[in-house]
This record gives sequence, C-alpha cells and structure tokens, in this order.
Amino acid sequence: MEEHNYRKGIIAASITALLWGFLPIILKISLTALSPVDVSWARFAISFICLFLYHLIWKPRGLRIMLKPPPLIILAAICLGLNYLGLISGVHLTTPAIAEVFIQSGAILLAISGFLFFKERASRMQVGGLLIVVTGLGLFYREQILVLAENLMQYQKGVALTLFGGTMWTCYALMQKKLVRSWDPLQLNLLLFGIPSIGYLPFVNFHAFASLSLSVWGVVIFLGLNTLIAYGAIAYALKFLPASRVSVIVTLNPIITFSTIAILMVLEVSWVTPENFTVVSILGAMMVVAGAILTIRKPKAS
Repeated sequence: MEEHNYRKGIIAASITALLWGFLPIILKISLTALSPVDVSWARFAISFICLFLYHLIWKPRGLRIMLKPPPLIILAAICLGLNYLGLISGVHLTTPAIAEVFIQSGAILLAISGFLFFKERASRMQVGGLLIVVTGLGLFYREQILVLAENLMQYQKGVALTLFGGTMWTCYALMQKKLVRSWDPLQLNLLLFGIPSIGYLPFVNFHAFASLSLSVWGVVIFLGLNTLIAYGAIAYALKFLPASRVSVIVTLNPIITFSTIAILMVLEVSWVTPENFTVVSILGAMMVVAGAILTIRKPKAS
C-alpha cells in the first residue's frame, strides 16, 4: 500500500508540473484582454464553481467544511490568492520564461521547509540532487535574463513580485501539507478557491469580460480548469509524498515551458515572445532533470 501511495504521489505531482509548465504562456495570452486581477479572479471562480457542483451532485456532505472551515485554511487561501497575483504580475511585467525562473523559489523554499519543519529525512543523494536542481536552474536561465532584461526597472519590479508570489506559495503549501492529514484535499480546495474569488470581487472589471472574444473565453476557461486540476493533484501529492520531493518534481515545469516556447517559435506563431536558447541553457536543463531524478528516487529501506 505504501508503494502504491508513493506512485500515486509521483503521478499527481507530475500532472501539476505539466499543467504549470503551460501556465505562464497561457497567462501571457490572457493579459492581452484582461488585467492580472481579472485573470486571477476568473481562475479561482471557475475552479470553485466546478468543484462546488461536483460536491453538490456527488459528495454533498463535503460541503459542510464551508460552514465551519478550519482556521488554517483561511490563511492558506489568502496566501494562495497572493501567489496568483504575484505570478501573473511577474508574467505581465516580464515574460513567461523569466517568471518561470523566479517562481521556482517557491518550490525550492518548500523543499528546504520540508526538511526543517516536517523533519523529513534526506539522504545525501537527495540533498545532492536538490543542489544540482538549484544550480541547473541558475545556469538554465542566466543568459535569458541577461538578454531579455532591457527595461531594468520594469523587470526588477516583475522579478520582485514573482519572488513574493513564490514565497506565498511556500506558505500555502506548508499549511496544505498539515491540513491534508485531517481533511480531504478536494474539500480543502473548495475554500482555497472560494475565499480568494470573494476577496478579488471588489477589484474585478466585469465589463472587460463582457467584451471578450470566443477564443479568449476559451483561454480563460482553460486557466480555470488548469487551476482546478493542478491544485487537486498537488494536494494529493502532498498527502502521499514528502514536501521536499513534491517540490523538486514541480521544478520540472520550467523545462516544459521552455520546450513549448521553442516549438511555438519554430511554428512562428505571433503571440509568443521570442526566447534565446544557448548551450548553457541546455546544460542547465539537463542538470535540472538529473537532479530531480536523484531527489525523487525513493531511499532504500534500511
């Protein structure tokens, strides 16, 4: 059973990494028609409505958590709401690639927190793998940052907001890790989606939604479903895996982002910002993958 749960955790974390790999690119597209606040609200609102209907039809007892929510989930929801705003603001002010660089601070902080706060045991191989991941990420993005950072003030602001978003994600994940011990992850996500969607309401420009084209509506709906599935998956990953291992799997999503951008550049689509890939970037990518394999590998029982 333990081995089965371990595999389920790996699969769930991998689904999240895949969906988050596409996320910055789709967010950049959505910002051509909506503000960062509008997009963030739509992601939460769509996810909440879908999850609420699921519970209403198939698991109505799960809705009881909304009547008496655990106090910690309220704080976790606020942190997640701030994470969304930090990330999309970073994408808005920089590029999907640069935002992906610095949002990884959340996963790295989570890995460190797993060892410090949850007393998760780390083998030398896992610690070495984590160090390789961090080094690889630095190499992978260094030249992209130097090439793209033409407007220094704007990029510094975007980077600062993205780092803030990454820190808020770590705070959310730590609280989620504790909450999933006692609560069903889908119940928790009802509040994680519902509370921020209410908090954003006073700042949403609903007139902007009224004038959206069908294609942009498709993008918005995709973002909502991306949130629903990715956060459902990561909640189960945190339930079955140590936080440190979840965090390293999630750090694979920049590889997906850059691979997708590379394919779209070859196709010469007009709605993707061109990126420059170098030998150093490729070396960094290989280090990230190798480090992740070392870190998620389950230690042998002593």
